[in-house]
Amino acid sequence: MVDTIKTVGDYYDTAVESEWSRIEGKPEFILTCRYIDRYVKSGDRILDIGSGPGRYSLYLAEKGCDVTLLDLSYANLAFAKERSKEKGLAIEAVCGDACVADTLVNGQFDHVLLMGPLYHLPEETDRIKAVNAALNLLSSGGMIFISFISAHAGMIYLMKNAPEVLASTPKETEFMNLVIDDKPFSGTGFTANYFARQKDILPFMEKFPLDKLHLFGQESLLAPCEHNIISQPKEVYERWLYLAEALCERDEFLSWSEHLMYVGRKRQ
Repeated sequence: MVDTIKTVGDYYDTAVESEWSRIEGKPEFILTCRYIDRYVKSGDRILDIGSGPGRYSLYLAEKGCDVTLLDLSYANLAFAKERSKEKGLAIEAVCGDACVADTLVNGQFDHVLLMGPLYHLPEETDRIKAVNAALNLLSSGGMIFISFISAHAGMIYLMKNAPEVLASTPKETEFMNLVIDDKPFSGTGFTANYFARQKDILPFMEKFPLDKLHLFGQESLLAPCEHNIISQPKEVYERWLYLAEALCERDEFLSWSEHLMYVGRKRQ
């Protein structure tokens, strides 16, 4: 576990700017915020575990929420605090491991975001620890938002960004063979990673005292053609976003997304 923490922390310490800009204006961010907005209101207390540089945290702080960030990367947290200062927002920031979040943060939260840690925990025992730690900090009846990277996300990424890599990089062939063999991935990807099969997500989440409200594709059907859709005029992009939101929970379209989100309510 110590090696995983260092590997992930070191990676994100050097990727702050790219992580901040990665989802700006993208379907992943827009559609996820629309789901969050269904449940989160001004004044709610939010814990963002695996916050990265704070893209979602600052969005929620601007809505008037009381936001606490927890992340492995000091650089991410420093960036988030500087951005919040520029915007005149007050946030709390804690550096640490999602698996022991309940020993690092005090109090109960109306909503918890766990949008990153699970796809950096190759061992299921650690993924269970991370969810349990988050739930220990979530108020009864509160909402949790949990992200997974799909086992075939790498295939979508290469199709739209670097198709030539599949023919030139043996490691990518190994990833694709896992897709062909219908297996998840646990090991070293872009850092320490776990990429989940769609069919494994709900059985995993059934281990916890949660009532499922949603499982949706965070990019919906737009992921494979994202660059083309984003480059369209605003009115065209908005129509595609409308369609994407309408279809993002349909089982037959979940496989089009790189990221899948589970939204659940903690049982009272």
